Amino acid sequence: GLLTQENSELRDRVADLEHRVQAQSDELTCLKSSLSDCLRRLATLESSRGGPHYHVPVHNYHGAVMHASHCSTELMALQSQASPNFASAKSPSVAPSGGPSFSKKSAPAATAAGGGATRASAAGRRTTGSGGGGHTVSYGPPPAKHPASRQSAKEQPLHVSVSQSAGNKEPVWVKEEGILRIYLRGRAVNLYAPSDIGDQLSAKEIGEAPNTQLKLEWVYGYRGRDCRSNLYHLPTGELVYFVASVVVLHNVEEGTQRHYTGHNDDVKCLAVHPDRITMASGQVAGHDKKQGKPHVRIWSSVDLTTLHVLGLGDFERAVSCLAFSRADGGTHLCVVDDANEHAISVWDWSRGHKLTETKTSTEPVLACECHPLDAGVIITCGKNQLAFWTLEGSRQAEVRALPDILPKRRSDHGRLERQHPGVARGSNRIGQAVTGAHEGGIFSLCAMKDDKLVSGGRDRRLVQWDSAYNRTGAEATVPEQYGPIRTLAQGPGNALLVGTTRNCILQGALDLAASLTPIVSGHSDELWGLASHPSQLQFATAGSDRLVTVWDALTHQTVWSREITDQGHCLAFHPSGETLAVGCQNGRWYVLDAQRCGDIAAVHTDGSEQIECLEFSPDGSMLALGSRDNSIYVFACTEAGRKYSRIGRCCGHSSFITHLDWSADCVHLRSNSGDYELLFWTAANCRQVSSPSSLRDSEWASQRCAISFDTAGVWPEGADGTDINASDRSFDRQLVATGDDFGQVCLYRYPCFQPRSKGHAAAGHSSHVTNVRFLRDSSRLLSTGGKDTAVLQWEIA
Repeated sequence: GLLTQENSELRDRVADLEHRVQAQSDELTCLKSSLSDCLRRLATLESSRGGPHYHVPVHNYHGAVMHASHCSTELMALQSQASPNFASAKSPSVAPSGGPSFSKKSAPAATAAGGGATRASAAGRRTTGSGGGGHTVSYGPPPAKHPASRQSAKEQPLHVSVSQSAGNKEPVWVKEEGILRIYLRGRAVNLYAPSDIGDQLSAKEIGEAPNTQLKLEWVYGYRGRDCRSNLYHLPTGELVYFVASVVVLHNVEEGTQRHYTGHNDDVKCLAVHPDRITMASGQVAGHDKKQGKPHVRIWSSVDLTTLHVLGLGDFERAVSCLAFSRADGGTHLCVVDDANEHAISVWDWSRGHKLTETKTSTEPVLACECHPLDAGVIITCGKNQLAFWTLEGSRQAEVRALPDILPKRRSDHGRLERQHPGVARGSNRIGQAVTGAHEGGIFSLCAMKDDKLVSGGRDRRLVQWDSAYNRTGAEATVPEQYGPIRTLAQGPGNALLVGTTRNCILQGALDLAASLTPIVSGHSDELWGLASHPSQLQFATAGSDRLVTVWDALTHQTVWSREITDQGHCLAFHPSGETLAVGCQNGRWYVLDAQRCGDIAAVHTDGSEQIECLEFSPDGSMLALGSRDNSIYVFACTEAGRKYSRIGRCCGHSSFITHLDWSADCVHLRSNSGDYELLFWTAANCRQVSSPSSLRDSEWASQRCAISFDTAGVWPEGADGTDINASDRSFDRQLVATGDDFGQVCLYRYPCFQPRSKGHAAAGHSSHVTNVRFLRDSSRLLSTGGKDTAVLQWEIA
């Protein structure tokens, strides 16, 4: 009995010592991270004053190294600069002005199996991933439709070299008739030039790029709908999360964001190194055979430089889970891909070497963690599985929990489980289960600094547990509009960070439900609707999640948000700014009172097809709606857009309407369709203008129609007509912007009638760019990303 008591006391003392060592390690990590952030801020300050540029050496804060033999297969590395024949352009990756410059020893070169490609890091080069301005592009034949083949930031102007099909033809300038004839998917489209064009146009010349470029300023949104463990709080006060192909470092107190833009497709997972400085992020597969393969990027959160690229060619579909080792100071990185059998691999990330790889299960793997005390022990869990892995030399040994003890799906029955402390390590017995913890699945667990555990899941409840898995009584419920809880993280102090399935991030105290306030909001389904306010620096968005939101572009906060019954697709402000018209996917359209937080002022239905676009006339007296039923509906409106009466219906297109513009005098309309037509209409009687040449000198109030004379230069050679999804002209009439199917936002001079004009391209969206809009003062551009649900705000500088 005495011996047992002494052993028990010894175990308690050892556990207490381990806790103290861990606490001291956390304090050291915090100090190191804070020091790095201070040096970065000092360097920025000195640079802004013209002072000296600091060169801060990178120290390796890793602890003991785990020695294990590695596989003979070498890592194919991603070059810091893309090949010149890539089809589309990547946004520039320039570190913030005045940021510290890091020195780094050259790493051993990793050679691809099929050639002599070496890593950028092996040659002492670094790629950077902070948001910056676009680079010059000039279009040749169109690239293959994929967002993955984007160039790095520091490349030369892009000249696409793709073999043309027999149907592609060069643009033709018929000077005698004043017609510029372009070809979209082999179909001729006649564009009538203004009478005073003179000798300004030549089909052989290339238009110059504008002097201004696009710099990523703010990212609206968060990916919580289908991703886990993607929210972290750094010692610098920044939150780290991702959406689209951008990893966001968001300082809530200072109201600032920094962006890592090294990825070329959807970021799927994120991990933070024990030093709290180094990050790892994994992406999905794009369509490009070379650069679109799923891979992991290791980068510094201080200056946003890419340190290493792992697994280019090793993973399938996507990288679904990441975890740095903890007991050895983060020497290794554990990676789980999204292949049929979900392979788990361990990497010596600083050398770029894969140590070992093995298959896990045909069922999805949802989470991966490394043991904080036992080096080489990895835990994975997912549907019908809970596995403990041990790294033994160059292989992994697995121990699984008994299937008769596991629930049918991981935490789908709302119960918590833990291994009994008296069970030996390596056992597959579950020692304790807490049933009825939640109503529905438990999606996330968070161990707090005070040794408490917080659980959250489908029922939107947050529950706190003590070390014995007893309820402490501290609970909170996330409001319904934010959705179920997807992930939890320790915030500043005792605060808790909550990521939800409706792509929102909340912060607050657990025991005070009222204190759970949103700090990041976003859409949770496909996003197409975008409109800028006619007089204020605000904009509105509408998506398939039935949410209509008005945002302030200066404070980056939500002004108001309203959920409607139907899925939104397009929207427009009345010129007075008092009302907002929203077109939906079922032919219904709403009028919301913008002065009363989106109260519904009217609901109308025209046809049963999707409302593709809608535009108010410049004087606010009429509204035109373009439908997927090939018709344009024209309405007279009064009372600042609150009352409507139908004028008529414009019929003549042979395909669905894509874009609309009003003439400045409110007399005429022009429209584009899905089969690349450009037609003109008289609004008062809804009749088609039989002689389009008579409107060659008309002034147009907007530039939504991407097929027009003033935007002829934005189309690549051999374009199929669907490459460009949206266009918009700045209010000062100096620039025109486009959003395309390659995930790019492009900026050109206006007017852009010279074929194959040069422009500046920037990327950050992982999906097709569905819409673009300039703000009222032409200082910023907004873009929406379709499937990635993100809104990106670009500064024009």
